[in-house]
This record gives sequence, C-alpha cells and structure tokens, in this order.
Amino acid sequence: MNPRKPNPDKSEPKKYDNRKPAEKKFKSKEPRTHSDSKTKIFKKDAPSSRDFTKNKEHASEEKKKTVPYNRTDRTRKGSSLAAKENESINNDDKPYYRGRTGDKKFNSKPSTDVSQERKPVKKKLVRRDDEGIRLNKYIANAGVCSRRDADVLIKSGNVSINGVVITEMGIKVGPGDKVSYDGGVLNNEKKVYVLLNKPKDFITTSDDPQKRRTVLSLIAGACKERIYPVGRLDRMTTGVLLFTNDGDLTKKLTHPKHGVKKVYHVVLDKNLIKTDMMKIIEGVELEDGVVDVDKVSYAGDAEDKKEIGVEIHSGKNRIIRRLFENLGYNIVKLDRVSFAGLTKKNLKKGQWRFLTPKEVSFLNMLK
Repeated sequence: MNPRKPNPDKSEPKKYDNRKPAEKKFKSKEPRTHSDSKTKIFKKDAPSSRDFTKNKEHASEEKKKTVPYNRTDRTRKGSSLAAKENESINNDDKPYYRGRTGDKKFNSKPSTDVSQERKPVKKKLVRRDDEGIRLNKYIANAGVCSRRDADVLIKSGNVSINGVVITEMGIKVGPGDKVSYDGGVLNNEKKVYVLLNKPKDFITTSDDPQKRRTVLSLIAGACKERIYPVGRLDRMTTGVLLFTNDGDLTKKLTHPKHGVKKVYHVVLDKNLIKTDMMKIIEGVELEDGVVDVDKVSYAGDAEDKKEIGVEIHSGKNRIIRRLFENLGYNIVKLDRVSFAGLTKKNLKKGQWRFLTPKEVSFLNMLK
C-alpha cells in the first residue's frame, strides 16, 4: 500500500500551473450555438477580420438611412425606431396605410391601372387668359353691332376664330387671331367719333342704289376706320349728325329706353296757333302711336309764330314732319340743333370735326 501523502500546510499558498487546460471535446449530436453562454465559441465558428470590416460597412450604410430627429417622429437621430419607420415608408411592397388625420407620412403605392390615368386634354385654339379682349367687345369695336347683339351672333354660331366656330361666351381674342363674321374678316379698329353739320340734299346711308349723294362722301378721308352714322336724317333735313364705329355707343344713343334728347329748329309755312301747340304738349296720336314731346316753344319774334323749337326723345322715322303734317302744317326748314348734348357750334354746313375726349366721356356716361 502506498503511504498516504501528508496534507500541505495551510499557511503555505497553493501553487497554480500557468499552462492552459486542455480543451474539452463535446461529443453531442446537436452543434452548439453562439447564444449558449455556457459553452465556448469554436475556432471554426469565430468571425474573421474580413467579417468585422463587412459589419462596419453595413453599419455605416444603415446609419445613413436613418431619419434625423423630427418633432413629429418623437425619435432621436440614428435610432433604430427611425430607421424602421424610414424603411417602412420607402418599401413599396407594404400595403396602403393612410394613418391619422393630418399625418403627411403614409405609404401610397402608385397605381398601375391604365384606366385610372388621366387622359391628356386637347388644347383649344381660343383662350381665356388675360391676354386679348373679349369676343363680343372685339365685334363691337369693329363696328358690327353692340356687345349685347354680339352675344346673340356668337350664340347663333355666326362668328369664328381662326376657322373654329365659337358658340361659347367669355372667349378672348389674341393679337394674332383672325375673327370672321358673315364671310369677312373683322378688324379691331380704334374707336373714332366724327361730328358733321349735314347740309341739304344728302342721304343718310352708306350706299344708295339711285346713285344719289350720301353723307359718307362728306367725311371721306376723315379716318382709315369704317364709321357709320348714328341715327338718320331726312334728305332735306340739316344739322348735327354723329358718325362712329363704337357699336355700344350707337346702341345707347338710338335705343328708345335711354331717352336721348334731340332739339330741332322748325320753320313752318304758317303761324302755329296756341291750340295746336297745346295739342302737341298733350300728345298727338299718329298711326304708330302717340307722340310725346318734351318741350315746345316759339323760337322767333313775338309776332313770328312760324319758327318753333321742339325737344323730343323719340327716334321714330320722320317724327317731326309727321307731327306737324297731322295738324295741317308743312315744314319749310328742319334743322337739328342738338343731339345728345352735341351741337354744331363753329361748324359750317358740310364741315366735320372729331369729338373731344371730354365729349366722348360725356356720351359714355349717359344712362
């Protein structure tokens, strides 16, 4: 028997061997994983230096993708929560999520359905922008008619722009557009106003089939624009006659509802008696209605009752002549002294002049 070894002295420190203990080999059917804290990592499973560099690069890329700090996100810069949120926003495979009301961040996947895509709108030849003027005003400036009548022409399809028939209101005409009406091209001319002191033996018309003298021959060369007379005067009637290409103003001065006043100087073949003057004031009934005269008075001397001054707003044809003929008087001389406030002062018979800007503004203010 081997003798029992004596116990070492307790005061003597233990001596440890610096050599590493031999590794134990585990003979288990299932391989050990890194998550097992009780086991050690095998050398074959230990990450290499190349793996550490790849992990660093991957970490730097993930850091770039992170969203910076935002108050609405309530996350810090570089946090994993912000990275996950950013990843979910950029992911098109995720289902549609609208989020809360007012939340601007939501995942919306664009639709690939062709039927839902908007079809391109065809551009029209006409415009509605701020350039140019309205079509009805363009027609009125050309001297065709007033703006209200121009609206009727447009709705009826008689006006076209650049070959396109226009029936819609509010269309504007540009500088390069061609406006056609009744087979001709309209020109947007500037507005011209000419006042003529009409003499006898001239017809108030633009064309006479009997080749008689017209009032347009008296103002030939006054302007390049085509102007027309406002109202009519008989062949033997003299006085104030206005010409213009302003369709709106023409409509205003000739329409009965505006009540534009005209003053005539009448010379009769005999004295007008007091009873007939009272009939004129009360109203004389003719075949087309009652004639209402605003004012009537003697214009000559106290003994001369042949010269009469008449103020009237009616625009019926030959109204002054028919009025006195109905009472048994013949007119020797008929002269229109004033028309809508315009007079023939300083104008000899057959002469004309342009209206002043003050006179034009006064005519436009008439109601």
